[in-house]
Amino acid sequence: MKQIFNPKSIALIGASEEKNSVGLGLAKNILESNKNIFFVNPFKDSVLGLKCYDKVTDIKSKIDLVVIAVPAKIVKETVIDCASKKVGAVIIISGGFKEEGKEKEEEEIKKILKESNIPLIGPNCLGIISNDVNASFAPIKPKKGSIAFLSQSGAIINSIIDKAGFSKIVSYGNEADLGLVDFLQYLDNDKETKVISIYIEGLKDGRKFMEVAKKISKPIVLIKAGRSKKGKKAVGTHTGSLAGDYEVYKAAMKQSGVILVDTIEELLDISKALSFLPKCKNGIGIITNGGGLGILTTDYCFQYGVEIPELKKETISFLDKELKGVKNKNNPLDIIGDALPERYRVAMEGLLNQKDINGLIVISASQTMTDHKENAKMVIEMRKKYPLKPIVCCFKEGELEESNVPNYPDVMRAVKSIKSLIKNE
Repeated sequence: MKQIFNPKSIALIGASEEKNSVGLGLAKNILESNKNIFFVNPFKDSVLGLKCYDKVTDIKSKIDLVVIAVPAKIVKETVIDCASKKVGAVIIISGGFKEEGKEKEEEEIKKILKESNIPLIGPNCLGIISNDVNASFAPIKPKKGSIAFLSQSGAIINSIIDKAGFSKIVSYGNEADLGLVDFLQYLDNDKETKVISIYIEGLKDGRKFMEVAKKISKPIVLIKAGRSKKGKKAVGTHTGSLAGDYEVYKAAMKQSGVILVDTIEELLDISKALSFLPKCKNGIGIITNGGGLGILTTDYCFQYGVEIPELKKETISFLDKELKGVKNKNNPLDIIGDALPERYRVAMEGLLNQKDINGLIVISASQTMTDHKENAKMVIEMRKKYPLKPIVCCFKEGELEESNVPNYPDVMRAVKSIKSLIKNE
């Protein structure tokens, strides 16, 4: 795995300057990696100013990682060269194998590399992104974060790559060799990763996955595609996986301690919360400058099993003394539409000091006097003061996520996210 995620040298077979080509996307991204880079293309003298070799065997230097992006019909030939060169690891971007019914060709490639003890990712994948390595044809490089994302689909990666911060991104495609379980085991020991997020279409070995998932010390959040009959059929033509029965998956994931979600949005929301914030006991406080949003939040908390404790006498006494302009002291606490940042500070202080309130949902709705950015600063201050009590927000703006405070545009998303932080007693 070290030669995949932290290689000293990378060779791209199929480097290209052709507009909108995979070879060009890969070449641009790999050139940004702070590594020794080599391009292989027998039909070009150079690509993007870098010399091209006819074959990987022509390169005198040791190669840790080879990325292959050539037509399927010549992949075997390039793999034989990689085996001869004794490279460290191979990623095959090229499609046209098991997903198209060509299992024999995929098995032949796998066998060649296996016999040479060379690990393989793919074929039919987007590639990997890690640290200062971008061995993929993703359109952009993601922000640094602590979420590792494993996906059978490259397109899914491209759709979310700018929506969170990631430690590692792996598109593993057809799983001819290295697969989901291998990456789970590696990421469990990866210091940069706090949460593992997964998009799957099918599992090669469900029993093995369950055994490993139970042992993983980090939260696993998973979305499963191919739940319907037609969806299952589509899975077979995408990565050649077996989709399986969704009800069986649900039971298996619950038994394995995996958090199963329904949407990509929810996958990211919960992954962010788990990567930013500590776990907590049940019992959440709600602070809002809009009564209707507080009521909706309360309803969603009831729906998802999030407890909302009554305010204690001591808390009410503190709020009566310090919280000017607010008559009703309840949970949810409506600090009304003219709330300025100081009112937010006092409200958060009061609720966070109550022992059975173990986290907060803080809402800053747009009113005439609302200062979202200053309200956000108050939230960040409280997160530092009460590090063991998670806070999630619904703010229109404010630099919250830069300070590891998740911010959602909808209160239901906030409730679902804080629910994921509640420990099962």
